[in-house]
Amino acid sequence: MSELVWKTAVELAGLIRRGEVSAVEILTACLEQIDAVNPQLNAIVTYLPERALELARRADEKQARGDKLGVLHGLPIAHKDLFETAGIRTTMGSPAFSGYIPKSDDLIIARLKQAGCITLGKTNVPEFGAGSHTFNPVFGATRNPYDISKTCGGSSGGAAVALAAGMIPIADGSDMGGSLRNPASFCNVVGLRPTPGRVPQYPKGNAWSTLSVDGPMGRTVQDVALMLQAIAGYDSRAPISLQQPASDFAANLERDFAGVKIAWSPDLGDLPVDAQVTSAIEQQLPIFSELGCIVDKAQPDFADAYDIFQTLRAWNFELSFAERFAEFGEDAFKETIRWNVARGKKLSAGQISRTEAKRTELFHRVRVFLETYEYLLLPTAQVPPFPIDWEYPREIAGIAMNTYIDWMMTCAYITVTGLPAISLPGGFTADGLPVGLQIVGRPRADFAVLQLAYAFQEATRLYEKRPPLHGND
Repeated sequence: MSELVWKTAVELAGLIRRGEVSAVEILTACLEQIDAVNPQLNAIVTYLPERALELARRADEKQARGDKLGVLHGLPIAHKDLFETAGIRTTMGSPAFSGYIPKSDDLIIARLKQAGCITLGKTNVPEFGAGSHTFNPVFGATRNPYDISKTCGGSSGGAAVALAAGMIPIADGSDMGGSLRNPASFCNVVGLRPTPGRVPQYPKGNAWSTLSVDGPMGRTVQDVALMLQAIAGYDSRAPISLQQPASDFAANLERDFAGVKIAWSPDLGDLPVDAQVTSAIEQQLPIFSELGCIVDKAQPDFADAYDIFQTLRAWNFELSFAERFAEFGEDAFKETIRWNVARGKKLSAGQISRTEAKRTELFHRVRVFLETYEYLLLPTAQVPPFPIDWEYPREIAGIAMNTYIDWMMTCAYITVTGLPAISLPGGFTADGLPVGLQIVGRPRADFAVLQLAYAFQEATRLYEKRPPLHGND
């Protein structure tokens, strides 16, 4: 198989601009890789090779004419099957939408197109993105390339697998309770949950909500920063979108970390975490001291974070699914979605208002903590990748998980703070399963998060350990 598929997005973009390789050549290599490994992994579910080849040919013609090129010119991509894509089926993993073909693009898709990406298909998701395990009744389950008997996480699971298996160099995703971070952890890739508003969302039913965000995925931190140059930046249709220009993410990621104070928390105080996860990350922690950082074991007070996330998630689910339930009937949706909506319907105005007040108090506790420590380090996921035939882990370290999202709290607690967070390769278990390290930054300090992630990545090079796929030896 072509080594082109293992080059980073930054490397590929450079080769294209220097005329050393064409968009068609890169796409052809990716299509060959997809044909070889996707039947086993099931990451790309709506596949459009002929359409993509035509787009790649047009991209090469554009370059030959000397036209201005976007920052992602000629790079193949597959879009998460929750994002609406004009003229391309968008199922959301639901039988109710199995034949749905949108007439317009979501904003993130429009920006990726404008930046010059070559769309080759859609990536698999859990039904409506609910849960961090990628399976649905339309396309089935997506398998982890490091062990096909295990889950790849979710909800951007197909995206993470497509990246890890060399099918595409960059991918888009979204994150409410960990959907960019959890699959990145399980698949040894990078997923950034940006500050809400960093990547504007349109259309969006609740445009003021900060719980769910869109963001980039890649095999390296540099690739994620490159993608941000295309998808970040203000849009007047998104009322919380940030004014900072996307071009800021083209700056140098290198930084001197001498004397920078960092907090390491293995469990955010009281969350159950599998010992394999803790052990894998702690083996890598000395790297931060070698970079010059001062590392303390500490964490802010995350009291009420569990109830805040569960309440706001239920409220969002009721908002998102009320009309869909009315149109298709509740039985058209999986039980966990129905459960989440039912919880939302039971909420009172008083419960919601008190939850928002508690969220504000939590934010300020964490903000003050980060005045002492510039970063918080913690595990991305509380467990390693689990068997693919489990719906979700029923217990962690002997503690029962009462709902299908209880096992994701190392991500969900960070979600409700609104802080930028990245998951990047943080080690491996004894049996070779990936473990992600989560780095959380100060308010709106997305670039600073990328800088520390880049320094750790370059010191460890953990992303270079490829999955055991045919042709990768």
